[in-house]
Amino acid sequence: MPRISAKLGAVAAAALLALSVPSPAQAANGVLIVNGQVHVDPSGCYSSFRWPLVVENHTDEIALIFDSADCTGVSPELVYPGQRTISEYGDSVYIH
Repeated sequence: MPRISAKLGAVAAAALLALSVPSPAQAANGVLIVNGQVHVDPSGCYSSFRWPLVVENHTDEIALIFDSADCTGVSPELVYPGQRTISEYGDSVYIH
């Protein structure tokens, strides 16, 4: 009986460990186009030093346009899935 309890305990511990390990972050599904540059299944921050900033969001996530090159500061615009926008103040785009 002690062997069965030890095996069950090991299986339970392994199952608990498997459930507690964080899964990797999911990228958006689809294509994000920033000033003509195509990003497939994008995730993170994309900078562009061209003005104006043109963003086409063909993903399943909302893209946030920021007024700084590193996706910090003010986010004056959102680009919803299926939308295209031309931003006079944007320098970078963040998508989850």
